[in-house]
Amino acid sequence: MPKSKGSKPARKRSRRNSHGAKTTKLPKGAVTIVVTLRSKEGQEPLLEAELRALVGPTRKEEGCLQYDLHRGLEHPSTYLLHEVWASREHHAAHTRTPHFLRWNARKDSLLVSRDSTTWHHIA
Repeated sequence: MPKSKGSKPARKRSRRNSHGAKTTKLPKGAVTIVVTLRSKEGQEPLLEAELRALVGPTRKEEGCLQYDLHRGLEHPSTYLLHEVWASREHHAAHTRTPHFLRWNARKDSLLVSRDSTTWHHIA
């Protein structure tokens, strides 16, 4: 029996930017979220461990296109999460996952400050 021709899964289109680096076209409605976190004094190792624990499971979530953790060079007690989600709905679903809820319950004891901004890709 011949294989039926089903629809192929959607593929991300990639191209080169003006600097020659490969880029991926984001889906319409994608959002970028930048979260800056500053650790309480002496809590840096615990905060980093909690943030690292979010990376693996979050990257496996539906709609997660990018989820990267950074630490400040000049200010090692400052961390940055750079997240790209296929839609606001996918990010909202992320905030209901067990790993996020675990983090949310612990974050106040580790943080001096937290700032989050949401961005829409335009070019």
